[in-house]
Amino acid sequence: MMQAAASTDALAGLPPSAFRPAVAAARTVVVKLGTRVLVDDAGALARQRVAAVVATAAALHLGSAEPGRQVVLVSSGAVGAGRGSLRLDRAPRRPELKGTCAAVGQGMLMAFYQQSFHRFGVPCGQLLLGQQDLEQRDRALALRQTLLAMLEHGVVPVINENDAVETAAHRGGERAFADNDRLAALLAAVLGADLLVLLTDVEGLHDRDPRRHAGARLVECVPLGDRLDGVAAGGASLVGRGGMRSKLEAALLARRAGCQTVIADGRETATLSHLLAGEALGTWFPAGARPAALDRWIACAARPRGVLHLDAGAVAALRNGRASLLAAGVRRVEGSFERGAVVELRDPEGAAVGRALTAAGADACRREVAARGRGATLARRELIVLEAVDGDTGGQGGKP
Repeated sequence: MMQAAASTDALAGLPPSAFRPAVAAARTVVVKLGTRVLVDDAGALARQRVAAVVATAAALHLGSAEPGRQVVLVSSGAVGAGRGSLRLDRAPRRPELKGTCAAVGQGMLMAFYQQSFHRFGVPCGQLLLGQQDLEQRDRALALRQTLLAMLEHGVVPVINENDAVETAAHRGGERAFADNDRLAALLAAVLGADLLVLLTDVEGLHDRDPRRHAGARLVECVPLGDRLDGVAAGGASLVGRGGMRSKLEAALLARRAGCQTVIADGRETATLSHLLAGEALGTWFPAGARPAALDRWIACAARPRGVLHLDAGAVAALRNGRASLLAAGVRRVEGSFERGAVVELRDPEGAAVGRALTAAGADACRREVAARGRGATLARRELIVLEAVDGDTGGQGGKP
């Protein structure tokens, strides 16, 4: 029998602190399953956990839980599944071997997802993505249209990075997404999702590193506008363990796109069902108003092609809502870019404070800055980024 998502009526008697109306109201939900949720301690596929997520997603798509709610799955685990099939004693280090494991494991994972969703009469479809699919505007639009069509026809998208290609392609350099937390956040931004759920093997964000402090407490909510400056103090990091920093960065990225985010323990089979009902599990990152689609892409998915270094006055003006950036407020132009490119905006200390679409190419911008052309507009659209993450990586590695 299908396990339906919990009803909000079942939580009606909970105190306000234990209920999250904005989460319960989410219609389009991106759910990221980490490797440590997908596999058990022995390295085998945790079928019961994954089946519970599938049951909740199927219930939403069938409308038997709450009509109009839809789920997109971002699934890790391909390399781990392939490693087991190839009987490797340890995690592969060589890029081509990682790619081989991913190629084998991805088919295994999709076979399991297809069989699991088939039990409920719900189709699912696979999408393997690379960075260019999100950072290039035309490809991002095509991806969004495909996802919307899949959801419209009752298909559950199951998404992963194209590990078999991307791992080898970025040999010795930067990986496309570094982890599926970022991929899930970028996907939520491009799609315009209401909620991002990062299911992992920890309860959520803690006030201290739970590995070192038995009394570490769960941070239930990170309020909108909280920049989390100075999260590491005295050797104890707020970002905790198990790649928590990547999840924190993903949560702040999704929030920038107007998407609610929850980090929660996916080892409990009922977690997703209760979260979607608004129960206060894990760590919640409330979001403000959702920007327009182009703004979301500029703020989150596009890769900046250059940098405009601003003076303190220009930073203050942008944070106060000024709609354009004048040459008089720019100290230096970095990089090579064309008119209409996305560039990063940095304050006098070098910290990123926003992004913009340029009104001129790099050479023209440099000429205006050198001439101190007060009236010349260098950027015609800005999105101010106020949140930042400090502290250590919390053991980040692979795909947590």
